[in-house]
Amino acid sequence: MSETGKQRVLILGGRSDIGLAIARRFAADGHPITLAARNAQTLEDDKADIALRNAVEVSVEELDVLDTEAMAAFVAKGAAPPGIVVSVIGVMGDQHENQRVAEQAALVMRTNYEAPALALGLYAELMEAAGEGVLVGVSSVAGDRGRGSNYVYGSAKAGFTAYLSGLRNRLSGKGVHVVTVKPGFVATRMTDGMDLPQRLVAQPEEVAEAIWHAVEKRRDVVYVKPVWRWIMGIIGMLPERVFKKTSL
Repeated sequence: MSETGKQRVLILGGRSDIGLAIARRFAADGHPITLAARNAQTLEDDKADIALRNAVEVSVEELDVLDTEAMAAFVAKGAAPPGIVVSVIGVMGDQHENQRVAEQAALVMRTNYEAPALALGLYAELMEAAGEGVLVGVSSVAGDRGRGSNYVYGSAKAGFTAYLSGLRNRLSGKGVHVVTVKPGFVATRMTDGMDLPQRLVAQPEEVAEAIWHAVEKRRDVVYVKPVWRWIMGIIGMLPERVFKKTSL
């Protein structure tokens, strides 16, 4: 807890565009920030900028989420868990490459499901013992139904969404709030160059605002652009015999 009474926010995947936007939004509200990422030294300029603009403490930590042993040690260190942990860990990859190259598919599956689920699971144990805390997992609308255009990525996100749902159910009434965030398309380096319908594209700052609001209002599942709830709801209702004839 900071001097202002604000909980520390740990952002896993803090070097991403969304991760940095989340850091800035929570810092603006007075929260101390920890950015965890690979090659954490590249975040020094962002660290200084966020700290200066918001008069909050900002730290950076090296973390490779695919190194399970190192991640467990990372979570275990420190006297107490952060008050809020946000996982923005993820990589989309290329569907055509993912379906041909097992190593690439494994990287996408591990990065989007295994790594964030294990990390949040470890923090869940600490928070449950403390009787308080907030866990936020950034999943995807791609996990709402498997589609031929991105089913490797989508299947991993589906697993992560299910994990967050189970975690939320388990921790209900134990002081730990679990939030699932489904952004849809976001204008980031990961989607740069893709031909996307601009009306459905969110900015990183919109995702950050949605997460901040979800934490403040204790929301459970958040679609950053609400229209995605309807789009994916319709896609989800298509009978399989009809769905398999589509090109989604």
